[in-house]
Amino acid sequence: MSGPSPKHPSIRARRNNPKAGFRVLKPEGRQLPAPPWPLQPSPRAQAELESNRDRVASLQVELDGTMDGPTKGRLRRRLNEAGIRVAQRELEIEQARDAEVALWDVLWSTPQAVMWEESHSYRTMLPMYVRNQIAAEQGDDKAAGRAIALSDRLGLNDKALHSLRAEIERAEAAEAQGEQRRRTVPPVPTSKRKKGDDPRNGLFAVS
Repeated sequence: MSGPSPKHPSIRARRNNPKAGFRVLKPEGRQLPAPPWPLQPSPRAQAELESNRDRVASLQVELDGTMDGPTKGRLRRRLNEAGIRVAQRELEIEQARDAEVALWDVLWSTPQAVMWEESHSYRTMLPMYVRNQIAAEQGDDKAAGRAIALSDRLGLNDKALHSLRAEIERAEAAEAQGEQRRRTVPPVPTSKRKKGDDPRNGLFAVS
């Protein structure tokens, strides 16, 4: 009784090669413009800003309605403090948005961005990674943990990218492939060259 038919060599090769089926990403990254930044300012920051604005409006009403000198002075100090808090929150929101947009644009120029675009993960995971990463850089430890977890799912480090069965083409590998392609181009036989094809013919031309 004959045994099972032998495996095709290509199947054996895939099993023996741990990188068979890996996707190779171009090191120059994605070349198209980044999509628009999709998130609005942080709801928490926006709520704090609106609360401080309401406080300013309330203090202004109190100040306008009192005639007592000491009370006016006290209300002016409170109003000034509340106005400073409004300005601080506005600046924080603006700076956070600028940082988020800048990181968003950088990420869309990476090799991994091609995969994100195909899987539509940029609609959910990528914006949340950006937001948590910026918050982590501002000292939010909980956001830092979330950013690390999301970075793994997005393949933002070599180990995580390997788990997604992808890798970035190395410069050495690209150079070797180019050299291999050049070697496979057959040279033109000397007997078939025309007289004018030899670049050395023009070296001693008389002007």
